Amino acid sequence: MIRIFIPFLLLSITVFGQSTIKTTGNKTTLNDWKTFDQAAYAIQYPSTWELNQSEQMGTSFILFSPLESEKDQFKENVNLLIQDLAGYHVDLNEYTEITEGQIKTMVTNAILRESVRVKNDKGEYHKLIYSGDQGIFHLTYEQYYWVMNDKAFILTFTCEQNKFVQMADTGEKILNSFKLKK
Repeated sequence: MIRIFIPFLLLSITVFGQSTIKTTGNKTTLNDWKTFDQAAYAIQYPSTWELNQSEQMGTSFILFSPLESEKDQFKENVNLLIQDLAGYHVDLNEYTEITEGQIKTMVTNAILRESVRVKNDKGEYHKLIYSGDQGIFHLTYEQYYWVMNDKAFILTFTCEQNKFVQMADTGEKILNSFKLKK
């Protein structure tokens, strides 16, 4: 059995005691977005979101949404984890199978909502949407996986379950703006 680092454990970042910033949620236009451009990838995100490049918990970056009120304790976020697969000889099918198995056994109250292969002008990747609990938070995760050049690229949007419908449009626009440079 191949042991691969469990990507979903890095997917949610809880934020307590942050200053409140009002947001218009999904009302930002693409003209109001910034681009984070790196050697291996590029991604766009709303100008109201915060870019964190501290590499905390092994991430390449984390994009944080603003808190919506003083009572809001969770910043929705998008993060990228790049995992070295050299020597494992794992393709996208096997990586997805391993990850789905880990979600089912290691995420509290896990529900796999969608698992689909996507092929488009950006190449081939796998999309997973699942829900589960982390501490006091009931979260929904939307992940895109690419496996290429002995690396797995795991891009994740994490949102409180009760805000997923409200935030999904913005989260998916960020995820869909991601471009790997070959």
